Amino acid sequence: MIDPTCPHHDGSPLYVSHPDPALGDEVTVRLRVPRAYGGVDRVVVRSNPDHEPAWVEAECDGERDGWQWWSARIVVANPRHGYRFHLVRSDATVQILNQGGLSDVDVLDAQDFALVAGNPPPPWMADTVLYQIFPDRFARSDAAADRPLPQWAIPAAWDDPLDPSHPGRSRQLYGGDLDGVVDRLDHLVDLGVNALYHTPIFPAESNHRYDAASFDHVDALLGGDEAYRRLIEAAHARGIRVIGDLTTNHSGVAHEWFRNAYGRPDAAEADFYYFHDAAHTTYETWLDAATLPKFDWNSAELRRRFIEGPDSVVARWLAEPYGIDGWRIDVANMTGRLGAEDLNAVVRQTVRRTMIEVSSDTLLLAESTNDAASDLQGDAWHGGMTYPAFTRGVWSWLAEPRRIPHRGFDGRVSDEMWFFGLPTGMPRYTAQQFVRQLRLFTSQIPWRVQRGTMSALDTHDTARFATYAAEEMIPLAVGLSMTLPGIPVVYAGDEFGLEAVDGEMSRTPLPWDRVGEPEIAARIGLYRELIGLRRAHAALSTGGLRWLHADDDAIVFIRENADEAVLVLAARTDVEIRLDMALVGAATAATSRYAAGTVELLADDGAVRLHGRGASFAVWTLPGVTAPPARAERSVATPEAFAQLGGPAV
Repeated sequence: MIDPTCPHHDGSPLYVSHPDPALGDEVTVRLRVPRAYGGVDRVVVRSNPDHEPAWVEAECDGERDGWQWWSARIVVANPRHGYRFHLVRSDATVQILNQGGLSDVDVLDAQDFALVAGNPPPPWMADTVLYQIFPDRFARSDAAADRPLPQWAIPAAWDDPLDPSHPGRSRQLYGGDLDGVVDRLDHLVDLGVNALYHTPIFPAESNHRYDAASFDHVDALLGGDEAYRRLIEAAHARGIRVIGDLTTNHSGVAHEWFRNAYGRPDAAEADFYYFHDAAHTTYETWLDAATLPKFDWNSAELRRRFIEGPDSVVARWLAEPYGIDGWRIDVANMTGRLGAEDLNAVVRQTVRRTMIEVSSDTLLLAESTNDAASDLQGDAWHGGMTYPAFTRGVWSWLAEPRRIPHRGFDGRVSDEMWFFGLPTGMPRYTAQQFVRQLRLFTSQIPWRVQRGTMSALDTHDTARFATYAAEEMIPLAVGLSMTLPGIPVVYAGDEFGLEAVDGEMSRTPLPWDRVGEPEIAARIGLYRELIGLRRAHAALSTGGLRWLHADDDAIVFIRENADEAVLVLAARTDVEIRLDMALVGAATAATSRYAAGTVELLADDGAVRLHGRGASFAVWTLPGVTAPPARAERSVATPEAFAQLGGPAV
């Protein structure tokens, strides 16, 4: 249930004086209380240094535009420093505000607001719109035709249909290459994206290349090391950053490390993998895939070669002559984890330390396809490729279950809908449920990390959203990815309107010869406009987020900073929504910036009325938020233990 009269705080600059503090820094945190909430006599901020609660009295800063502001200064004592607000109301009741919401009972530490000390994201992350490509299927240069194919490959012409079943599923090779990407970079510039994330480019024995045979060279089928250097240089010249993809959970069986270790317990690489027998012939794999042996990160030598220091794989591609701008780590959630062992934190923190040694201006993202909160605390990952919060929620609200006959990996025909591996299928959500799920799955992730988490409608591992969504729902879904906190993601082909029933079929070669067709041109235009909207308004990248309304069919929220506020409406069907103007802002000065569908905003008599006919997505800008100066001066906290024990020993 959305209650816009609740007090508000988030990690944006309106409420936090320093988003990237160091240990020991003082940070001012602010609370904003609407007049409609009722009187507040006192606010106390509880933080949790060294996991022992401590309290700081907040100062009332005064009232501005119908909002009362409070501020307090806290000292960042731990890498993840949690805090919450206790509000003492005029009737003596107490309520607590943290990321889990407003509560009249005590709340969980895991859902507290959190400041993250150290490992700041690169400044460019805030403005990033990411474009994901699958190299074999994006574009093919003229040079591709002359390259000999490996024995495992099944050659395919660019317009051949995909084979959804094994062995073609992983061996069908279309010949897309890195010079082909260079040839099409102007398409990315035209769209307005400014970062390119590509799936693996290392030699392998599959079209997806997640079974790396080496991490030291780029696959010759893609043009080799020099082609990669040309791509990076060409992208950087156009203001586009490049994010690589690395498998830290496993290699392929063709990798030189595994070949050396297999059947050779005395090899230098013998402890790189989990072997189950003394002869080193049976081994642990990723999800029983025999071609993907799992790394054992207990090995100091593996760490040295792969993730630690300037001579490692991680460092090699960040440094000259390549200079990529970051890594997306595949299967990051499983890396270093096996049964009773959990070395995940060691691996991710080592990867990040190495990246900082080479260049601190780099981004580290983690694939974690389910609840990733415990890993996404800012100690290494700047954000995640994760699906429950945004992606699955958007599908459940805006898409429709459809039974489409198709052939699966085993060759059998089925009409069962793919939905992120859930055997129970896709649920049907109201708009309220979408918001509830989004808030739930972000409630334990620091705001800074939420901003770095990818907001994807689909990826190379999923069906395409457009397959299961009506045409009029596309602007809503794309618009939400561009206006909610996080890194918007465009998976190559979405802007062409491509459809696919599962992750393998989503890897379709892009139909470049159809760019001029009216329907495709219109879809590209939609993406161009919404990406432009995102990049034109800083409030959409760094501003706070307040929820104003959610019902069965529509949501309204506002992104805001001191300079500008952006009001967003997304509705599946006709809407008539009334909002208190005091909770919205200066809506009489609203300027329409985007509208899909028939939408009208009326502001008068202290109310903001939103009228929409049919499915609609609309965006307006308003004046920014003016706050009174913060009055907080003291940061001395009182430990809770003092009160329990009657004060400090003397």
